[in-house]
Amino acid sequence: MKRLTVKRWLFTVGGMFILFIISIAVCVLIGPTHLDFREALRPEVVRNPQASILFGIRLPRVLLAGLIGGALAGAGVVFQAILRNPLAEPYVLGISSGAALGAAAGILTNVQYTIFGFSTMTVFAFLGALLTIFFVYGVAQSYGRIITHSLLLTGVIVNYVFAAVIMLITSLVDFNKTRDILFWLMGSLGKMQYRYSTIASSFLYILVGAVVLMWYSRELNLLSLGEATAGQLGVNVERLKKIVFVATSLITAGAVAQGGPIGFVGLIVPHAMRMLFGPDHRLLFPVAFLSGGIFLIVSDTVARVGVHGSEIPVGVITALCGGPLFIVLLRRQIKKTG
Repeated sequence: MKRLTVKRWLFTVGGMFILFIISIAVCVLIGPTHLDFREALRPEVVRNPQASILFGIRLPRVLLAGLIGGALAGAGVVFQAILRNPLAEPYVLGISSGAALGAAAGILTNVQYTIFGFSTMTVFAFLGALLTIFFVYGVAQSYGRIITHSLLLTGVIVNYVFAAVIMLITSLVDFNKTRDILFWLMGSLGKMQYRYSTIASSFLYILVGAVVLMWYSRELNLLSLGEATAGQLGVNVERLKKIVFVATSLITAGAVAQGGPIGFVGLIVPHAMRMLFGPDHRLLFPVAFLSGGIFLIVSDTVARVGVHGSEIPVGVITALCGGPLFIVLLRRQIKKTG
């Protein structure tokens, strides 16, 4: 494994950031409607339809996809580190469903306010994600260690139960609320009202969580050696877990409250980046965050073009990519544990 230097960190993260910007620039030009970039940038044209498409629809959607993809990939990196399980990610563990249930509860109770562009819906999603993390972790833990099969089974059960509760909620409310709740179940960016204030709201939640996780990246490296070893090296393991669970809940909520429970981004991207750049979380986390953004931007562009001009949910694209990988990793994990 290569030693991480400041030069290598700047070169790798800087290169990935350039690719992130390129993906934004390319994908805003792709869609069912032809977009003339030069025409969209002409300031003298009054009520420019090209500018409306570019700055009112495609650019905010692409930016939001990049933010959501980065958050889910970053959460996947941290879950795999803290649980020492390559199959851990927000969707598989039921965390995304918990956030979606929290958002649905916010809609049901009519507690929907926007203060300076920041929605209380994300707060409900955060509480749902946080409670789900501690529940899944507590159930899967046995005699101080996490059992892989228990962890995955608990996540599956949580997904089914929360999906049933959300469907129950939709059957009890009027049509307009049902339409809003079903948005989170679709895992789609296609039915949103694209506002830059929405992006700013999600960005704040995700930024706070990401900064905290990046701050504890060294401790995550030590934790990968085992809890006992990390404790001997001065890491307060239980305190670290609680801080990390809160931070990952924050970034997962920021993502799910806007894009719904989009699956497998936190599984595909961390594994690919770990193979390319190694397990050092000081580098792995920012690289996975940026590449997760790229992955979801491209996936959403494919979904936007759709089949025969009809848009499909981006969750379908990520599931088709991540499902086979999950099966391969699960079989490998079963063979390893005997």
